[in-house]
Amino acid sequence: MTELLRRDWAAPAVVLVIGLATILTAWGFQIVGGYIPCALCLQQRVPYYVGLPIALVALVISVTGTRPMVVRILLIAVALAFAVGAFIGVYQAGAEWGFWPGPASCGAASGGGDPGTSLLEQIKHIRVVSCTEAHWRFLGLSFAGWNAVVSAGLFLIALFGAFRQAEPARKHAHA
Repeated sequence: MTELLRRDWAAPAVVLVIGLATILTAWGFQIVGGYIPCALCLQQRVPYYVGLPIALVALVISVTGTRPMVVRILLIAVALAFAVGAFIGVYQAGAEWGFWPGPASCGAASGGGDPGTSLLEQIKHIRVVSCTEAHWRFLGLSFAGWNAVVSAGLFLIALFGAFRQAEPARKHAHA
């Protein structure tokens, strides 16, 4: 094991960096790219909204070095949040591939028009997004599939950080 991975702050820092990159990418596709997330896509973001602030607190505490048990407990909470994210991602990706049915009520509306226009005119501009249709794939995985992979990775990193063996105290030789 490398010296870097033995440090208390490594796991929360890695979770924080990868998690932030992931959620910022999702927001980028939505805001800049115009991608409209479905209801399950929005639910897959919740573990980031829960797990990343907890990872930040774990990082701050680990840098001070005063509460290693608290850091471990926080990393377990982070792991649980991303386990939920991985589960939702696998569920949606499986529904997209037709392995099982998706939720019957899944759809997110987007669009609408100017509030000053008639209701019928606004309805013409509404797009409903299905949770069972992948609108984008990279290397065969949809957004949901990639979220399952990233969430599972963050789950494992947080667990590794929580249950790693404590580093033995080092004796410094003074020559």
